[in-house]
Amino acid sequence: MDARTHGFRAGHTSSRSAILDVIRAAGTISRVELTHATGLTAATISTVVRRLIDEGLVVEAGRAESTGGKPRMLLQLDPAARYAVGVHLDHAGITYVIANLGGHVVARWRRPGTGADDPRDVVARIADEIAATVARVGIDPARLLGVGVVSPGPLSTATGMTLAPPVMQHWADFPLAVAIEDAVGLPVLLDNDATAAALGEYWSGGVPTGAVCAALYMGTGIGAGILVDGTVYRGRSSNAGEIGHVCVDVDGPACWCGSRGCIEAVAGPGAVVARATEAGVTLPGRGVSEDFAALARAAARGEPEPVRLLADSARYVAAAAQVLANVLDLDLVVLTGASFAHAGSLYLPVVQERLDGGFFARGTHDVRVMISSHASEAAAVGGAALVLQTELAPRQAGLRMVVDTLTELPAGSGVA
Repeated sequence: MDARTHGFRAGHTSSRSAILDVIRAAGTISRVELTHATGLTAATISTVVRRLIDEGLVVEAGRAESTGGKPRMLLQLDPAARYAVGVHLDHAGITYVIANLGGHVVARWRRPGTGADDPRDVVARIADEIAATVARVGIDPARLLGVGVVSPGPLSTATGMTLAPPVMQHWADFPLAVAIEDAVGLPVLLDNDATAAALGEYWSGGVPTGAVCAALYMGTGIGAGILVDGTVYRGRSSNAGEIGHVCVDVDGPACWCGSRGCIEAVAGPGAVVARATEAGVTLPGRGVSEDFAALARAAARGEPEPVRLLADSARYVAAAAQVLANVLDLDLVVLTGASFAHAGSLYLPVVQERLDGGFFARGTHDVRVMISSHASEAAAVGGAALVLQTELAPRQAGLRMVVDTLTELPAGSGVA
C-alpha cells in the first residue's frame, strides 16, 4: 500500500525516487535533461545517478545525437536488474505475472481460483507456483524484490480481506500478507485489485505522466483506481475508488456490501449473468466470469438478448464513469479487468458518449476513454508494479495537490 506496508523498508530519498521514476518514464534520458525534469541540481543528479549505476539499476546507453557540442550520454534502467511478482487472487482464477524493472511482463500464467479451498492450502499452492516459474524462466532469486498480492477489497494490511464477496467469505480476516510472506520467503504487499490495476497501467506506460486518470475496473465486481500524475489516491484505509458501491437505486437489489441498489448489484457481471439466466439465455454455467464472457461473445455476434443486457449494464457503468469524472475532473478513463477484456468494445462507446455529453467540465477539456492493452491480467500486473514502485520509487501515499497543468512541485518539498 505504501512504504510502511508489511515487509518493506522506508527511507529512500526523494531525489533517488524522482530520478528513477523520470528515467523509467522517459526510456532514455541524459543527465542534463534529468536536471530539467526533476528540478534537482546537476551535482545531485551526478551523485545519485552514480549510485544507481553502482547498484546496477541504471546503465549508460550510448550518446545522443550531437546538437553542436559534445553528445550527451544517455541513461536508462537496466530492466533485468530487478523483478517483482504480481498475484491476483480471485475466486474465479489466480493470475500471476513476473515483471522486470521496466514494467514489462516476462512471465504470465493463470491457475484455478481459490474456490472453497482452505486459504492455507491456496497459499501453499501460490508459493509452489512462484518458485517453479522463477526457476523455469531462469531469474536469479536474489533479484526478486517481492510479491504484490491483490484481491477484491476492502482490505486491511493486518488481516487481509475485512469484507469479502460472498464466494470468498472464508478469506475474511485471514492474515494474507503474513501467510504468503512466510510461504514464499519474500516481502509481500497487499492492495485491492482496482487500485493495483491503475498503478500497473502507469508503470507499464499505459497512462501518460501528468494524466488525471481513473482505471475503471470490472472483474466479477466493479471498482476504480485513481491516479494523479502517477500518484495513487488511496483514502484513509487504502480503499478509495469503490465506485461499484455507489447507490443508483435506493430501493434496488441487496448488495453483498450490506447496502442496496449499488451499481455492482444492478449492473455488475454477476447481475448481468443472473438476468441472462432468468431470460433463458444458455450459458456454460461454470461461474460468473465464464458466463459473462460467453454473453459478451454472444452480444458481439448480435444476439438480441445479450446485446440488450450488456447495453443496460453499460449505461450504469457509464454513469459511474461520469461520477468519477465530475468528482475528480479526470482527463482519462481506462477500462480494465477481465470483464472489460471480453466486453470492453461494447462498453467503450457508451461510456465515451456519456462523458462527451455529460461531463461537467466538457467545455474546458475532454475525457478520453480507452481499453487497457492488458485488461485480463491488469490486476496482477499492478501487483508487480506496486512492488517495483514501493521499493524503487516510493511516492507519498495519497493525493497531492495539482495546480494548473500538473506542474511538478519544487525539489525538496517532501512530495515525491
